[in-house]
Amino acid sequence: MNNWHKPRAKSFFLYFVQLNEMNGESEETFLKHVFGESSDSDADDDDGSSQYPAWQRIKEIKGLCLCRDFLSPQQQASLLSAIHKEGWFTDASHNQAMRFGDLPTWATKLSSSIREVVLQDDHDLAANEEAKEACLLPSDLLWREPLFDQLIVNVYQPGEGICAHVDLMRFEDGIAIVSLESSCVMHFTRVEEACAIEKGEIKDPPAAKIPIYLTPGSLVLMSGEARYLWKHEINRKPGFQMWEGKELNQERRISITLRKLCHVD
Repeated sequence: MNNWHKPRAKSFFLYFVQLNEMNGESEETFLKHVFGESSDSDADDDDGSSQYPAWQRIKEIKGLCLCRDFLSPQQQASLLSAIHKEGWFTDASHNQAMRFGDLPTWATKLSSSIREVVLQDDHDLAANEEAKEACLLPSDLLWREPLFDQLIVNVYQPGEGICAHVDLMRFEDGIAIVSLESSCVMHFTRVEEACAIEKGEIKDPPAAKIPIYLTPGSLVLMSGEARYLWKHEINRKPGFQMWEGKELNQERRISITLRKLCHVD
């Protein structure tokens, strides 16, 4: 089902080498971060190239893209360990942490990884003029610095979710959400339809909501219409977390949301 992308652009590689040097990491550390540890099997590859996770563009919602294999199980474990070391959730009553401006090192690296996989996908599309509109993020968003400067980490226990909403206008376009630990279904509803449902003007027909299956290690990008014209929610009450006719087994879920604050003169 997944198609794997392979890096080909020299300028793409050099950009991340330079970016990593700015962050004070050696080239060896950078290579391990991006391509993983070397192995004999890697050396035996015919072309020696690495594999990249594939993106799924949600056809019903312009600007909504899903990358289910964004983080490997090992990367997920490392990320969870980094979050645990922050000490934000030592008290069971604490279920959310927010940071503005300078983000933790692991969050900065996560942002760089997001830019990396977006660049790779856009590079593969560049040769096809008709596919340019399918780019994951507009260039003005992809190349802004920093890519993100606001972080929210949420911990959801079984049955806990988030109501339908559009993210606050204090944040720019281009929002990333990384899921960890437990799978879930996120539903998207057009703003006007969601408002009519809330007012009781129409019932909640299944066709009004677009379900997106989020697995551990997956990444969602919202921009344009998906960011401004659609509400998203996660209803984890019994009967709502259904996928392919089966109810999901709910466990604790952690989400990482990365956004950029609007510039204020």
